Amino acid sequence: MIVCHCMGIADHEIRSAIDWMRAADPDTIITPRKVYRALGKTADCGGCLPLFLDTMRRCDSFPVATTERAGFPVPILRGVKGRTE
Repeated sequence: MIVCHCMGIADHEIRSAIDWMRAADPDTIITPRKVYRALGKTADCGGCLPLFLDTMRRCDSFPVATTERAGFPVPILRGVKGRTE
């Protein structure tokens, strides 16, 4: 299914880009801009953004590993200065 008509980006391309980014760096924060850049494209009108984000959220490798503190998910940050955990 085409998600971004301006750039001709399909849902499977978005999932592939997210899988590739997550494999390269499991802790990276993935944004629509990073997905566009990974695909060698840029956003144009922004009309696809709701569907683009929905497609990203449905990708199995999209979430960042988290832990819970006080009932709220907290990203696991490794190698960050000042982090005591």
